[in-house]
Amino acid sequence: MPYVPPPELAGLSLAQIAEQVAARKLPPVEQWSPQERGESHMRIATDGNWYHEGSRITRPAMVRAFSGLLLRDNAGQHWLVTPIQKLAIKVEDAAFVATDVSQTEGTLAFRLNTDELVVAGPQNPIHAAGDADAPALYIAVRRGCEARLNRSTYEQLAQIALDGGDDWTVTSAGASFSLLPA
Repeated sequence: MPYVPPPELAGLSLAQIAEQVAARKLPPVEQWSPQERGESHMRIATDGNWYHEGSRITRPAMVRAFSGLLLRDNAGQHWLVTPIQKLAIKVEDAAFVATDVSQTEGTLAFRLNTDELVVAGPQNPIHAAGDADAPALYIAVRRGCEARLNRSTYEQLAQIALDGGDDWTVTSAGASFSLLPA
């Protein structure tokens, strides 16, 4: 049975998706250079759940607020950054989880577990990792952070690729992406 995206995502035009992406005002984390460094005692599990000192953070607004402070450095370390502190955060796989995808006007829009939208393209590429037995798909989100596609989103994207041909690629915002691990 073909996948039908939920109305709140499928009903959006590309312009509306772009508006939602632009409306998300994020703090200028990349401009801050705090001297104080430490450990946040926080962890983002593979399933996208956030934990602090072993207890799950259950308030979505808190997760959204913290996610706006995330960055990943060139060494792969994730940080929560404020103007006065840079705190290490353990990320088991990816900082975000892509929970849905919609193809609109030749563009792929992904909904994240933080309820944000990310448009795949040159600035937010999709890449395949793993191997043929255990593949994984990721999309770049921001500041070095990525979202791993959950199983249903992976299947939705695979169906989009198959509907476009049999080479396991998708195109979004003028860029093409292979869904096969290298």
